[in-house]
Amino acid sequence: MSSAPPAIAIRAANLTRRYSDLVAVDDLSLDVRRGEILGFLGPNGAGKTTTLRMLCGLLRPDSGRIEIDGRTLEAGQPGGLPAIGLSPQAIVIWEMLTVLEQLEFMGCAYGLRRLAARTRAEELLAAFGLEEKRDRLGRTLSGGLQRRLNIALALVHDPPILLLDEPQAGLDPQSRVLVRDYIRSLRGKVTVVVTTQDMDEAEKVSDRVCIIDHGRILALDTVDAIKGQLGEGDVLEAEFADAGDAALEELAGGLERDGRPCVRQGAYLRFTSTEGPAAMADVVRAASALGLQPQRLAIRKKTLEDVFIRLTGRGLRE
Repeated sequence: MSSAPPAIAIRAANLTRRYSDLVAVDDLSLDVRRGEILGFLGPNGAGKTTTLRMLCGLLRPDSGRIEIDGRTLEAGQPGGLPAIGLSPQAIVIWEMLTVLEQLEFMGCAYGLRRLAARTRAEELLAAFGLEEKRDRLGRTLSGGLQRRLNIALALVHDPPILLLDEPQAGLDPQSRVLVRDYIRSLRGKVTVVVTTQDMDEAEKVSDRVCIIDHGRILALDTVDAIKGQLGEGDVLEAEFADAGDAALEELAGGLERDGRPCVRQGAYLRFTSTEGPAAMADVVRAASALGLQPQRLAIRKKTLEDVFIRLTGRGLRE
């Protein structure tokens, strides 16, 4: 009798990868549970793509170990590849094959018989709204359609593990919803790791979220638990025009001393409080005492982006 598959689909232990003097991934350890959708977030250059390339065996770590379904994955060896579907950030398609031909070809490359490859291709054409484009050459597709095809190609062999690197980059709103809904439909059936810089999308699809920067994990938990790091209450925002750095730093420091975790980003201050309008009134009074006049005030619910900015200390990098 065969044993049940392990509860951990992907295990990365102490992964490190350098490019000359740059440490892209720095002693990273991560367990991805079977059937979960893990959002993998970080600024540009945080190490997300490098990590994904190591997880699928395309890149050898300088040190550390990767296990797929309990078996060690060696870079350059094909043993782990059939279990993994990879949709890279850079679109990879065949320009002179039709959409249908590309899906069939990829299926046969993974060992499917011709009829099975055609059946699977038809399923994915329908799932990604590509049925009317089935006979179009890859080079004639728009960027958004190429992105959808790129994702579909990663799914042809029905892999139990799917790695998606910025799958919604360049998609129009309708395509974004289509891709989001498809990713959600995989929950509990396929282990998915999806990198994104869209915090809203990460909240909508992820069971857990991993935030990394400079190749190190800063947070790994459910969305609600990570947002809880900001404390109880809502987020209050204050924008100041023509305010000096020293005055804003003093105001932010005063809010911190009052027990309200505060982030300054340029002319903006963000902090969390359970006191709502009363806390905002305190800010206005404190600002006035420093000669500052808020240009805009707002109260809203906490988002994943608030935690992201607090942990990384900046917005998204170029």
